[in-house]
Amino acid sequence: MTEILIRNANTIVTMDDTRQELANADLLVRDGKIVQIGHGLSSDGEIHDATGCLITPGLVNTHHHLYQTLTRAVPGGQDALLFGWLRTLYPIWARFGPEQMFVSAQIGLAELALAGCTLSSDHLYLYPNGSRLEDTIHAAAELGLRFHPTRGAMSIGESDGGLPPDALVESEQTILEDMIRVVDAFHDPSEGSMCRIGLAPCSPFSVSRDLMRDAALLARDKGVMLHTHLAENDEDIAYSQAQFGCRPGQYAEELGWTGSDVWHAHCVKLDSAEIDLFARSRTGVAHCPCSNCRLGSGIAPVRSMRDHGVHVGLGVDGSASNDSGNLVAEARQAMLLQRVANGADAMSAREALEIATRGGADVLNRPDCGRLMPGKRADIAIWDTSGIESAGSWDPAALLLAGPTRVKHLFVEGRQIVCDGQIATIDLPKAIETQNRLAHALAE
Repeated sequence: MTEILIRNANTIVTMDDTRQELANADLLVRDGKIVQIGHGLSSDGEIHDATGCLITPGLVNTHHHLYQTLTRAVPGGQDALLFGWLRTLYPIWARFGPEQMFVSAQIGLAELALAGCTLSSDHLYLYPNGSRLEDTIHAAAELGLRFHPTRGAMSIGESDGGLPPDALVESEQTILEDMIRVVDAFHDPSEGSMCRIGLAPCSPFSVSRDLMRDAALLARDKGVMLHTHLAENDEDIAYSQAQFGCRPGQYAEELGWTGSDVWHAHCVKLDSAEIDLFARSRTGVAHCPCSNCRLGSGIAPVRSMRDHGVHVGLGVDGSASNDSGNLVAEARQAMLLQRVANGADAMSAREALEIATRGGADVLNRPDCGRLMPGKRADIAIWDTSGIESAGSWDPAALLLAGPTRVKHLFVEGRQIVCDGQIATIDLPKAIETQNRLAHALAE
């Protein structure tokens, strides 16, 4: 039996069913689960002093392209809209292999961990030069983050009217066979699972109608979730209307891509009928505000989605379109954009933090994560609010207003991943050195 007591926290923001916040409180963990939250708790196990600290649930990232951490701030793509940005980067990504996939995932996940993330999804939709989904799965396992990788795919290349170059697409039979392989090999549906697989054809403009439908049927047969990009910008809407004769929401519904086992990335351009469809069908949304700003896509109607009951989580998106992986910054940006669009009272700091924790966990169908409650997983972020970022703050629990943006300690399943602001599970400086070497080789 492994037991950990985290005591004397200035505030614990639980995100439990009543959104309880406790002052000067303790938290007891046993065998990867939260056992008790309260005052004056005791333990014979490992003791962590949280004096001067705020405790929150670990943050949840619902959309990422981890391989892109090797292509941050690429010239030619820095000021482009989505389709032009993709055309700049596709030829670079075509030169990746297993080492690039592993190291970029390692760096991207470590960056997330340092910013308080304990559970991340990933959308890997290209597999050049022998790359496989498990390149990223092994990186997450070494680091110790809870991971929801998705087996993405592109099947329509330029010669068939698609956006990606032909060298980066796969046959649909190959895609479906490999989807079956990775689900059978790596998917763990149990409570407390450290790895769950999803199926994720990249987008309506890079796969066929048949593959979208077949992936949905396969996912339901295997009991796994579905993920794709949808309604990201005006180009996306125009493509859908020109190619399919309908808006993206209708296209998704016709092909079986709505339901509680589906979440779509971006959804910047959803209209009121599509928001109602997602609410009725319990379809989730991964909101990526920084990427949407970077690519000029617009402001997603998150206030309307939330008010209608749509499950919304946050995603940092790929590091080639963000260009960082900090969920605290993402939550703050989400809050600010809704205020820009709808007024200063449109979203509070606490609601944005809820979206970044409990909201993301609900999108990924993980009720065992995203909240601090007895019986839930011990995914815990500890923030030092005694430093300069919070100096003078009257309400450190309003984390997104003043900071900090980097955790002091981070626990996943009760295992310490970040200790005193440093990654504790891998040699991060060595990984960064390798990452920079690989990036320089690509640039040359």
